[in-house]
Amino acid sequence: MRILFAEDERSLARAVAALLEKNNYSVDTVCDGQEALTYLETGSYDALILDIMMPKMDGLEALRRLRQQGNPIPVLLLTARSEVEDKVTGLDMGANDYLTKPFSTAELMARIRAMTRSQTSGQTTSRLTLGNITLNQTNFELSSPCGSFRLARKEYQMMELLLRNPRQLIPTERFLERIWGYDSDVEMNVVWVYISYLRKKLTALQADVQIKVTRNVGYSLEEC
Repeated sequence: MRILFAEDERSLARAVAALLEKNNYSVDTVCDGQEALTYLETGSYDALILDIMMPKMDGLEALRRLRQQGNPIPVLLLTARSEVEDKVTGLDMGANDYLTKPFSTAELMARIRAMTRSQTSGQTTSRLTLGNITLNQTNFELSSPCGSFRLARKEYQMMELLLRNPRQLIPTERFLERIWGYDSDVEMNVVWVYISYLRKKLTALQADVQIKVTRNVGYSLEEC
C-alpha cells in the first residue's frame, strides 16, 4: 500500500515515513499542499496524510481542491489544532479522519488501517503496461512474456514513475524528490545507478521498451 504524506516539519516527516516503511507501506513525502496535489496527479496512492498548517497551500485548501476534482482517496488530517471547529471543518470538506498532534504512533497506524480497510478488502491487482512490459503494483513484479523480476522498493518506485509518464522526459531532480525525499542529501548519480539496474532487467526480459537518457537532464521510457 502506498501513502502520500504532506508535512512541512521535516523531522516529523522523516520519523513518520520511517514508521510507515517499517510497517511495509511505501511512502512519499512532500512539504506543502500544492506539491501534494502535483504528486497525486502523476502517482497512484492508497491514502493521503495531510497536515493542515503548511506553506504555499495549506492542507484544507488542498483537500478542498482534491474533492472538487472528484478524487476519493482516503485523507487523514494531521494538525496541532485541537478545536472542535477545525475538526468539523476538515471532516465536512471531505476528510475521512482527523488526528491531533502530538499523537502516538500506535494510534496513527490504527487510524490508517481503519481508513484504508474498505479499499484493501476489495482490492484487485493493479498493473501498468507499456509495450510487452507489465508492472504489477501489488507485488512489485516487472514482467514480460520472457520472464519476470521482483523489483526492490526504489527500483519499483522509479519504474512506476516512468510507466505513468511514458515518452515524457523526467528530470533527475524529480526522481530524487519523489523517491528519496525533498530533504535528502543523496547525490544525483544514485538515480543513474538504479536506472542501470532497471535497464539490465529490461534487457533480460527482452523488452520492446527502453529507458532513454538525456545527458544532464533526465530519463524517459519509450518504445524501441
